Amino acid sequence: MKCIIGTKQGMTQIFKEDGTVVPVTRVQAGPCTVTQVKTKEKDGVNSIQVGYGEQKQFRQARAQQGHLAGLPSVRIMKEFRTSKVDTHLERGSTFTVATFAPGDKIKVTGVSKGKGFQGVVKRHGFKGQPASHGTKDQVRMPGSIGATGPARVFKGMRMGGRMGTDQVTISNLEVISVNTETNELFIKGAVPGARGGYLYIYTNDGTIEPVAQESVEDAPILSEDVPTEEVSTEHTAPEAAISIEITEDTGTDVTPEEKQA
Repeated sequence: MKCIIGTKQGMTQIFKEDGTVVPVTRVQAGPCTVTQVKTKEKDGVNSIQVGYGEQKQFRQARAQQGHLAGLPSVRIMKEFRTSKVDTHLERGSTFTVATFAPGDKIKVTGVSKGKGFQGVVKRHGFKGQPASHGTKDQVRMPGSIGATGPARVFKGMRMGGRMGTDQVTISNLEVISVNTETNELFIKGAVPGARGGYLYIYTNDGTIEPVAQESVEDAPILSEDVPTEEVSTEHTAPEAAISIEITEDTGTDVTPEEKQA
């Protein structure tokens, strides 16, 4: 299973080699960190928890700080359930958009744009009342919402209300291009959400390829021949101290002759 978290940047278009234009959505995705790996034997479910973004540590709850001990302070975490956990993944592994390739079929989950309070015509696609034959102020009304007998409105009746800000998943989308230098995915078509919204991108097949972590042994060794700055051990003499004579103020005028005496 391949998965990654990103933010929607907007829509653009890409020209293919044959000259056709493909509308795509540009997504800033990754790099992501594996914050937890669950197995069915130990936790009852096979899944991996992925963290994305940056967050100041003092803004996190104490429980979250303990959960992310030894890992970067991520802003958002998402758990992706898999049929089988990749054995090469472990807590702290990092991966980028290089996991995906052009042509991959993916699913994208996000929160749709909020539309506020809307009527039944826009929210549910009602036809409305005929705008003729004496109809007044009823063109976009829902009409009857129930019978007299039950004396109540049945649950689930389509009426006006809040529209949007719902979790939406779109399947069978295609990755058109992958830019590993800028960590961007170009997905064919539109995806749910507004600019800057979080997107969860995943597919049922494939494996995640983590970025190789640089170990201490692989770290470059500084040569002993590298010149270092010479620090001078000479001390300069301090400036001559200024002596200040403090005399007690007696409140009377003293002449220079009396001062010498």
